[in-house]
Amino acid sequence: MARRAAGGTGGVKGARRPEVRLPALEAYGGGGLEPDGDYDGLEIRDEDFAGQDGGGARFMDCALTGCALDETRLHHARVLDSVLTGIRGVGTDLAESTLRDVEIVDARMGGVQLHGAVLERVVVRGGKIDYLNVRKARLRDVVFEGCVLVEPDFLDARLERVEFVDCVLKGVDFTGVTFTDVDLRGAAELEITRGIDRLSGAVISMGQLLDLAPVLAVQMGIRVEG
Repeated sequence: MARRAAGGTGGVKGARRPEVRLPALEAYGGGGLEPDGDYDGLEIRDEDFAGQDGGGARFMDCALTGCALDETRLHHARVLDSVLTGIRGVGTDLAESTLRDVEIVDARMGGVQLHGAVLERVVVRGGKIDYLNVRKARLRDVVFEGCVLVEPDFLDARLERVEFVDCVLKGVDFTGVTFTDVDLRGAAELEITRGIDRLSGAVISMGQLLDLAPVLAVQMGIRVEG
Protein backbone atom coordinates (compact mmCIF):
# COMPACT_ATOMS: atom_id res chain seq x y z
CA MET A 1 0.00 0.00 0.00
CA ALA A 2 1.08 3.55 -0.66
CA ARG A 3 -0.39 6.98 -0.35
CA ARG A 4 0.36 10.17 -2.16
CA ALA A 5 2.46 12.65 -0.20
CA ALA A 6 1.11 16.06 0.68
CA GLY A 7 3.49 17.68 -1.81
CA GLY A 8 3.15 17.70 -5.54
CA THR A 9 2.19 21.34 -6.04
CA GLY A 10 3.55 23.60 -8.71
CA GLY A 11 3.37 20.93 -11.42
CA VAL A 12 5.56 18.48 -9.50
CA LYS A 13 4.21 15.00 -8.90
CA GLY A 14 4.31 14.15 -5.21
CA ALA A 15 5.96 11.02 -3.89
CA ARG A 16 3.90 8.02 -2.90
CA ARG A 17 4.63 7.20 0.71
CA PRO A 18 4.63 3.67 2.06
CA GLU A 19 1.84 2.52 4.32
CA VAL A 20 3.51 -0.23 6.29
CA ARG A 21 1.06 -2.37 8.26
CA LEU A 22 3.06 -4.96 10.11
CA PRO A 23 1.41 -8.26 11.09
CA ALA A 24 1.74 -9.80 14.53
CA LEU A 25 5.49 -10.23 14.88
CA GLU A 26 7.55 -13.03 16.38
CA ALA A 27 10.52 -12.24 18.58
CA TYR A 28 13.87 -12.69 16.87
CA GLY A 29 15.66 -15.72 18.28
CA GLY A 30 19.17 -14.33 17.90
CA GLY A 31 22.04 -16.24 16.44
CA GLY A 32 23.35 -13.49 14.20
CA LEU A 33 22.87 -12.69 10.54
CA GLU A 34 23.50 -15.19 7.80
CA PRO A 35 24.28 -14.60 4.11
CA ASP A 36 21.11 -15.08 2.06
CA GLY A 37 19.14 -15.43 5.28
CA ASP A 38 15.34 -15.15 5.26
CA TYR A 39 13.82 -13.00 8.02
CA ASP A 40 10.04 -12.84 7.86
CA GLY A 41 7.61 -11.27 10.33
CA LEU A 42 10.18 -10.70 13.06
CA GLU A 43 10.64 -8.11 15.78
CA ILE A 44 14.38 -7.58 16.01
CA ARG A 45 15.17 -5.35 18.96
CA ASP A 46 18.49 -4.02 20.35
CA GLU A 47 20.61 -6.57 18.49
CA ASP A 48 24.29 -5.92 17.81
CA PHE A 49 25.01 -6.98 14.23
CA ALA A 50 28.36 -5.19 14.05
CA GLY A 51 30.73 -6.80 11.55
CA GLN A 52 28.29 -9.56 10.60
CA ASP A 53 27.57 -10.75 7.04
CA GLY A 54 23.95 -10.71 5.93
CA GLY A 55 24.71 -10.29 2.24
CA GLY A 56 21.73 -11.23 0.07
CA ALA A 57 19.41 -11.53 3.07
CA ARG A 58 15.68 -10.78 2.83
CA PHE A 59 13.77 -8.89 5.52
CA MET A 60 10.00 -9.01 4.99
CA ASP A 61 7.39 -7.54 7.37
CA CYS A 62 10.04 -6.89 10.02
CA ALA A 63 10.54 -4.28 12.72
CA LEU A 64 14.18 -3.51 13.53
CA THR A 65 14.50 -1.30 16.58
CA GLY A 66 17.68 0.02 18.21
CA CYS A 67 19.98 -2.33 16.30
CA ALA A 68 23.70 -1.68 15.77
CA LEU A 69 24.91 -2.07 12.18
CA ASP A 70 28.56 -1.00 12.35
CA GLU A 71 30.42 -2.45 9.34
CA THR A 72 27.52 -4.85 8.81
CA ARG A 73 27.52 -6.37 5.32
CA LEU A 74 24.05 -6.31 3.74
CA HIS A 75 25.15 -6.17 0.12
CA HIS A 76 22.30 -7.20 -2.22
CA ALA A 77 19.90 -7.40 0.71
CA ARG A 78 16.16 -6.89 0.25
CA VAL A 79 14.22 -4.96 2.87
CA LEU A 80 10.49 -5.06 2.14
CA ASP A 81 7.41 -3.76 4.02
CA SER A 82 9.48 -3.09 7.13
CA VAL A 83 10.11 -0.38 9.74
CA LEU A 84 13.63 0.46 10.94
CA THR A 85 13.65 2.61 14.07
CA GLY A 86 16.66 3.99 15.92
CA ILE A 87 19.17 1.96 13.94
CA ARG A 88 22.78 3.11 14.23
CA GLY A 89 26.10 2.28 12.69
CA VAL A 90 29.16 3.37 10.76
CA GLY A 91 30.16 1.83 7.44
CA THR A 92 27.01 -0.23 6.92
CA ASP A 93 27.17 -1.87 3.47
CA LEU A 94 23.80 -1.82 1.71
CA ALA A 95 25.26 -1.53 -1.78
CA GLU A 96 23.01 -2.79 -4.58
CA SER A 97 20.28 -3.57 -2.07
CA THR A 98 16.55 -3.07 -2.53
CA LEU A 99 14.38 -1.12 -0.09
CA ARG A 100 10.68 -1.12 -0.94
CA ASP A 101 7.82 0.12 1.26
CA VAL A 102 10.17 0.92 4.13
CA GLU A 103 10.14 3.50 6.91
CA ILE A 104 13.48 4.52 8.47
CA VAL A 105 12.96 6.53 11.64
CA ASP A 106 15.56 8.36 13.76
CA ALA A 107 18.59 6.63 12.25
CA ARG A 108 22.05 7.68 13.43
CA MET A 109 24.51 6.50 10.83
CA GLY A 110 27.71 7.41 9.03
CA GLY A 111 29.31 6.26 5.80
CA VAL A 112 26.32 4.18 4.73
CA GLN A 113 26.95 2.49 1.38
CA LEU A 114 23.82 2.49 -0.79
CA HIS A 115 25.53 2.83 -4.15
CA GLY A 116 23.67 1.04 -6.91
CA ALA A 117 20.71 0.45 -4.59
CA VAL A 118 17.02 0.71 -5.48
CA LEU A 119 14.75 2.64 -3.10
CA GLU A 120 11.04 2.69 -3.83
CA ARG A 121 8.35 4.08 -1.55
CA VAL A 122 10.76 4.84 1.28
CA VAL A 123 10.49 7.46 4.02
CA VAL A 124 13.56 8.57 5.97
CA ARG A 125 12.21 10.49 8.96
CA GLY A 126 14.31 12.20 11.62
CA GLY A 127 17.83 11.29 12.64
CA LYS A 128 21.16 12.11 11.04
CA ILE A 129 23.17 10.37 8.33
CA ASP A 130 26.73 11.47 7.56
CA TYR A 131 28.44 10.74 4.23
CA LEU A 132 25.56 8.82 2.67
CA ASN A 133 26.72 7.14 -0.55
CA VAL A 134 23.86 6.73 -3.04
CA ARG A 135 25.99 6.83 -6.18
CA LYS A 136 24.24 5.32 -9.20
CA ALA A 137 21.24 4.47 -7.02
CA ARG A 138 17.63 4.68 -8.19
CA LEU A 139 15.24 6.51 -5.89
CA ARG A 140 11.54 6.56 -6.74
CA ASP A 141 8.84 7.83 -4.39
CA VAL A 142 11.29 8.62 -1.59
CA VAL A 143 10.75 11.25 1.11
CA PHE A 144 13.47 12.66 3.37
CA GLU A 145 11.63 14.30 6.25
CA GLY A 146 13.02 16.12 9.27
CA CYS A 147 16.44 14.52 8.94
CA VAL A 148 20.00 15.83 8.57
CA LEU A 149 22.14 14.63 5.66
CA VAL A 150 25.79 15.69 5.84
CA GLU A 151 27.74 15.50 2.57
CA PRO A 152 25.48 12.99 0.82
CA ASP A 153 26.86 11.78 -2.51
CA PHE A 154 24.24 11.32 -5.25
CA LEU A 155 26.74 10.94 -8.12
CA ASP A 156 25.00 9.61 -11.26
CA ALA A 157 21.88 8.66 -9.28
CA ARG A 158 18.37 8.79 -10.72
CA LEU A 159 15.73 10.49 -8.57
CA GLU A 160 12.05 10.37 -9.49
CA ARG A 161 9.30 11.80 -7.30
CA VAL A 162 11.65 12.51 -4.39
CA GLU A 163 10.81 15.10 -1.73
CA PHE A 164 12.93 16.83 0.90
CA VAL A 165 10.70 18.06 3.73
CA ASP A 166 12.00 20.05 6.72
CA CYS A 167 15.40 18.41 6.34
CA VAL A 168 18.94 19.75 6.18
CA LEU A 169 21.25 18.97 3.27
CA LYS A 170 24.85 20.01 3.90
CA GLY A 171 27.49 19.76 1.18
CA VAL A 172 25.37 17.65 -1.16
CA ASP A 173 26.92 16.36 -4.40
CA PHE A 174 24.45 16.16 -7.30
CA THR A 175 27.08 15.50 -9.99
CA GLY A 176 25.57 13.60 -12.91
CA VAL A 177 22.17 13.23 -11.23
CA THR A 178 18.98 12.86 -13.26
CA PHE A 179 15.97 14.54 -11.62
CA THR A 180 12.31 13.88 -12.43
CA ASP A 181 9.68 15.60 -10.27
CA VAL A 182 12.07 16.23 -7.39
CA ASP A 183 10.88 18.80 -4.83
CA LEU A 184 13.60 20.58 -2.88
CA ARG A 185 11.45 23.48 -1.73
CA GLY A 186 10.73 22.02 1.68
CA ALA A 187 14.38 21.63 2.65
CA ALA A 188 15.16 23.69 5.74
CA GLU A 189 18.76 24.09 4.50
CA LEU A 190 20.09 23.37 1.02
CA GLU A 191 23.84 23.50 0.47
CA ILE A 192 24.96 22.17 -2.90
CA THR A 193 28.71 21.89 -3.39
CA ARG A 194 28.74 20.08 -6.74
CA GLY A 195 26.28 19.34 -9.51
CA ILE A 196 24.23 22.51 -9.30
CA ASP A 197 24.06 22.40 -13.11
CA ARG A 198 22.04 19.17 -12.84
CA LEU A 199 18.94 20.71 -11.23
CA SER A 200 16.81 20.45 -14.36
CA GLY A 201 13.78 18.36 -13.37
CA ALA A 202 13.87 19.63 -9.78
CA VAL A 203 11.98 22.54 -8.24
CA ILE A 204 13.42 24.96 -5.69
CA SER A 205 11.99 28.00 -3.93
CA MET A 206 12.80 31.61 -4.71
CA GLY A 207 14.68 31.89 -1.42
CA GLN A 208 16.78 28.85 -2.27
CA LEU A 209 17.52 30.34 -5.69
CA LEU A 210 18.88 33.48 -4.06
CA ASP A 211 20.97 31.43 -1.64
CA LEU A 212 22.40 29.38 -4.50
CA ALA A 213 23.03 32.38 -6.76
CA PRO A 214 26.76 32.68 -5.93
CA VAL A 215 27.35 29.00 -6.72
CA LEU A 216 25.32 29.33 -9.92
CA ALA A 217 27.35 32.36 -10.96
CA VAL A 218 30.60 30.47 -10.50
CA GLN A 219 29.21 27.48 -12.41
CA MET A 220 28.22 29.71 -15.32
CA GLY A 221 31.44 31.70 -15.28
CA ILE A 222 29.71 34.93 -14.32
CA ARG A 223 31.82 37.52 -12.51
CA VAL A 224 29.81 39.56 -10.03
CA GLU A 225 31.23 42.92 -8.93
CA GLY A 226 30.02 45.98 -7.10
